Formats: sequence, C-alpha cells, structure tokens
Amino acid sequence: MKKDSLRDHLDGNELDLSLSDLTKVPVKDLAALPKATCLDLSCNQLTSLPDNFSTLTRIVKLDLSKNHLTSLPENFGDFRNLQRLDLLGNQLEHLPVSFANLRNLKWLDLKDNENLDSGLKKIAGDCLDDKQCKECAKRVVAYMSAIQRDIELQKQKKVEKDKKRAAAKQADREKKLEALRKEKQLQKQLERQQKTEEYEAAMAASKKREEKKERKMAKASQQKTNGVQHKPAHTKSGSSCLVVLLTLFIALIAVCLGVYFYCESDKSNQHCIDIHRGLREAVGIATEWTQQLRARITS
Repeated sequence: MKKDSLRDHLDGNELDLSLSDLTKVPVKDLAALPKATCLDLSCNQLTSLPDNFSTLTRIVKLDLSKNHLTSLPENFGDFRNLQRLDLLGNQLEHLPVSFANLRNLKWLDLKDNENLDSGLKKIAGDCLDDKQCKECAKRVVAYMSAIQRDIELQKQKKVEKDKKRAAAKQADREKKLEALRKEKQLQKQLERQQKTEEYEAAMAASKKREEKKERKMAKASQQKTNGVQHKPAHTKSGSSCLVVLLTLFIALIAVCLGVYFYCESDKSNQHCIDIHRGLREAVGIATEWTQQLRARITS
C-alpha cells in the first residue's frame, strides 16, 4: 500500500485500513500521517507487530480485532496516549508487562482469544458491552501493574542478592588477602627473629673468643711476669752452685796433683795405682756433674 493510497483512507483523524489484506503494518507510511490518531487495522492477516510500531505514540484509538496476532511487542506500553484498544478475535496468549504503562487506557476488549492465559482471561471478563469493556481496561491495567511490580521486586531482590553475593565474595577475598598479609607479616617476624638470634649467637661466640684470647694473653703475661721474677734468683742459685762446684773441683785437682806427684816417686806402690784409677773415675764423674748442672742452669 502506497503513501498516497493511505491518504485516501484518512477521514479527519481516523485512518481505516480494515479489510486491506495486510500482512505487515506500514509503520513508516503511518508515521508520515501525524493527523491519524485513530487507526483501524481490523480484519487483516497480521500475525505480529514490528517493534517500531510503538513509535506511533500519537494514536489514541487502535483496532486490531480479527487478525492472527499471537503476541504484542514488549514495548507496547509506549502507547501512553492510547485510550481505546480492541483485540477481539486474535490468538493472544499473554500481554507484555509494559501493558501496565497504559495509564490512559479507558476501554479494552479481549474476547475470543482462546489461548489467553486463564488468569488474565478471568480478570478481563466478558466485555459484552461498553461498561464491561471499560471495567476490563481498568482491571487488566491494574493486573499487569501488579505483575510489573512483582517483576520489579524480583529484579530488585535479584540485584540485592547479587550485591550480597558480590559483597560476600569481596569480603571473602579481603579475608584471604588479610590472612595472606598476616602470614607474610608473621614470616617476616620469624625471619627477623631468626636473624636476630643468629646475630646474637655470632656476637656471643665472638665475645667468647675475645674473652678466651684475653685469658690466654693474661696467662701468658702472668707466666712471663713470673718467669722474670724467678730468673734472677734461679740464676743466682745456679751461680752459687757453680762456684761451690768449681771450688771443689779446684780442691780436687789440687789433691789429685799432690797425689800425682807423690805417686810419681813410687810408681810401683799398689796404693798409687789404685789412687790413679780412682782419681780418673772421680774426674770423669765430676766432669759429668758439672755438665749436667750447667745444662740445668742454662735451661
């Protein structure tokens, strides 16, 4: 159907496209006729309505009766100026939730939609006269508003549930992070404590070595001091002994010389022979003692 032919169906603000064998709604062409606020699309072959059909918001009276519609667009509630709606004789099963937004709807006919939801059908009533159709509009809008509120409530609950779940996950994540942070902090404290203990052990060992070294040095110093003090006395005692021995040795030599000269005059005397032997042994023993004493003194 062309735009010019649509104008031929326009009478004031009423556009009658009934019995036109339409299978689709010419939305663009209808949008070009702003005066058409009452639209009759009854008795056609419509099985569905396009989503942009709801952009014709100027419409106040809409007749879709006796088509083959099984549903209405989800945005059908955008017809906020709609006051009269005829859906008689279709195959509707339910109404979109946005139907609750039709606050200006005063008249509605839902008869002969055999597949319509039983609850909705009961709310709609029979619509046998004008009064019942007016009551039908009021009750259906209220019913759909309740459904809309319930859906919004469910959405809100879901949002709250999702928020709680997200908050719980965040809290659990923060708890794990806090536990991890505490674990790292404890690990650092243990490492710090271990390093401190190792440092203190090293310092104690170093101090022990120093004390041992100091004791060793003090002992050596004491021994050195004791050695210096006793050396003069030791030397003096050794010297006295040496003088005595030397004196005795000299006396022994004198005696030996006397005996020697005496025995030279009488070599055949058996006593002289024995004396010579004894003197030689005595001289050997005296020499050995002298060497031993000298060695002790020098050491």
